[in-house]
Amino acid sequence: MRDTVPNYVYVGFTASTGTLSETHRILDWNFTSYELPLDSLTKNRQRDKTKMFVIIIIPIFVGLLIVAAIASPLALKAIQRNNERNIRKEDMENMTRNAANAPRIFTYRQLSKATHHFSRERLLGSGGFGSVYQGVLQDRTTIAVKKISATSTQGEKEYLAEICTIGRLRHKNLVQLQGWCHERDQLLLVYEYMPNGSLDKFIGKGFLNWKTRYQILNGLASVLVYLHEECGVPVVHRDVKPNNIMLDSDFNPHLGDFGLARLLQTDSYVTTMVAGTPGYLAPEVSFTGRATPESDVYSFGMVVLEIVCGRRSRGIMEENSLVDSVWNVYEKGDILKCVDQKLEGNYCEEQVKRCIVVGLACLHPDFMLRPRMRKVVQILMNESEPLMKLPECRPSAICVSLYSSSNSTTCFGSNIANGNIGSMESLPDEMTVVYEG
Repeated sequence: MRDTVPNYVYVGFTASTGTLSETHRILDWNFTSYELPLDSLTKNRQRDKTKMFVIIIIPIFVGLLIVAAIASPLALKAIQRNNERNIRKEDMENMTRNAANAPRIFTYRQLSKATHHFSRERLLGSGGFGSVYQGVLQDRTTIAVKKISATSTQGEKEYLAEICTIGRLRHKNLVQLQGWCHERDQLLLVYEYMPNGSLDKFIGKGFLNWKTRYQILNGLASVLVYLHEECGVPVVHRDVKPNNIMLDSDFNPHLGDFGLARLLQTDSYVTTMVAGTPGYLAPEVSFTGRATPESDVYSFGMVVLEIVCGRRSRGIMEENSLVDSVWNVYEKGDILKCVDQKLEGNYCEEQVKRCIVVGLACLHPDFMLRPRMRKVVQILMNESEPLMKLPECRPSAICVSLYSSSNSTTCFGSNIANGNIGSMESLPDEMTVVYEG
């Protein structure tokens, strides 16, 4: 009662005697409370509540503890991975800001919107490390967005190499870097848009008149002179080919895709893993892995022959290759026979002859006998400039120089194709290997 009846209550009495009348008088009263035993129903209810707590609440609590024990390491790992990603992003942002003279930083949302969420309709082409999409910014500027996956280590190297080289270069025949974005595990580079695409789609497929072809060769030679001699620290592109030569609305060439490019710093070569495109890769690079300005000259020579002849190269080792065909007509003294028939004779014969001689000279298997790009520019721009002399027949020896810390010199011949070089321990400190093809 004490838990139910309040402290202050009204108490009354009622009684009935039927038809008779009676008088009652209360002389005294007293209230006493006693603890009554719980009935069985109440006991059962309490037991059910306890049982429910034991069966439901405790297992749920234990389950939550187990889940927390399992999830905690995963959550900590996710937080650590996110922190590492943020630190890595900040490091890359700092590197790219310094390397690229602070180009514009885009957000992933901006570039996704500009390219219609990287739709197939906006895809311009795909390469070894990513895809290129056409985009339109809010200010109506048309851009080309190169998307590289951040999950690829090589892709990251290409991303940084591209920014660290092309970001600091300024030349009218270079594709200009407009900005970059490193967000959502994506590496994005933004370039000026080239309406006519790459030179690749015009060789053997589309058509370019001779004036345009000659203009492309002059622009490409000019930008290689800039990279090798005029941009401060020389740059070796390492992948000069039609796919990486972009054409603007006036068909002016713009060299792009510097993902394989390397700075020479104080050395005259860069030693790395063999990188480049077969058919455009200088033969000595395959043996030594050393990229030099002369290896870019070799690639330029292959592009020259492709533009003049209107056909793609399949490599010098292939039977009846482009280089074989040009050398054959050159040795016979009928050099104009290799010119693209689509031109139908509408070209300057003197310019064509000079281009073919330049191309063959650049493709010399001995890198020491290839002309410098400055000499090439002088020949292409000045008809009175004397041509370099070519051998009477196609040279077949590949000269490879190997260097070490010593200054001693040894020259010998070896059939490299058969693997008869001998033990590396027996090699001299510096040597020239000659491969008779």
